[in-house]
Amino acid sequence: MSAIVTEPQQDAVGRAIILTLVTIGAFGIQDAISKLLVQDYSPFQITMMRYWGFAVFALILVARQAPLRQALRSRMPRRQVLRGLLLMVDIWTFGMALRTVPLGELQAIVIVYPLLVTIFAIPILGEKVGIFRFAAVSVGFLGALVIIRPGGVPLDWGVGFALISAATYALYIVVTRQVSTVDSAATSLAYSALVGLVLSGAVGVFFWQPMGWGDFALVALTMVTTCAGHGLMVFALSMAPASTLQPFNYFSLPWAIFLSAVIFGHWIDPVSLLGATVIAAAGLVVMARERAKNASILTKAAAVTGRE
Repeated sequence: MSAIVTEPQQDAVGRAIILTLVTIGAFGIQDAISKLLVQDYSPFQITMMRYWGFAVFALILVARQAPLRQALRSRMPRRQVLRGLLLMVDIWTFGMALRTVPLGELQAIVIVYPLLVTIFAIPILGEKVGIFRFAAVSVGFLGALVIIRPGGVPLDWGVGFALISAATYALYIVVTRQVSTVDSAATSLAYSALVGLVLSGAVGVFFWQPMGWGDFALVALTMVTTCAGHGLMVFALSMAPASTLQPFNYFSLPWAIFLSAVIFGHWIDPVSLLGATVIAAAGLVVMARERAKNASILTKAAAVTGRE
């Protein structure tokens, strides 16, 4: 009987992993198209147009779960607004970084965000980080220094924007964890959509430039990949826990390197690739330790419940 139950679960996890990889592929294509567009248009304009598509998609998802007025009832409304602001700063600065930093190197820098999540969770969530995890985080940051070393990625504003993007996305994740203890996923999604829609529009309208049909078609494609990516991730998370799927997000690095070589003719240099590998390895170690810690907590809780 156990085999009959386990096999479908394993099939579901396998499908979730495939969907996650497809999602990462869609987001990678979106980044490559955005890099092409920001060479001629302001990242604020491109972000505004992309967010129109995402906001409509997100609000449709919310409406299927609860009325919008009900979804906007938050027990932490200021934190929800802060989440929306952090997400917009992340997208804006990522777009600015796309102008000058090659896709492979950019992805290699921003994948430090899981390590930053570990650091930011200490003061914001009150989490405790052991020596082992702290050492892994330190090693990951050394990998980032290898990438932005003298003679590596050109030290311009693009690198600074990439680091800001990673930091604000990490803060966004930590604050999302915080509000998830009191608000539903529908509430968080509604705030992300509406706050981002208002902010991106309020800023992007001042950077508007007329756009040809070909470029407009590329923007429309980024809207499609954004909505498809988020939709596929929702399905994936319904089949498998986030802790199982999170390590596969590092597929974004080789995918970005491949797209950078094929579309832009740029290969990441071996030393930067080594630094990126160190960051990814450190991130996977931190994830493994967090997963083991959570499993230990659940085991202890189950043992206490059993004794009671």
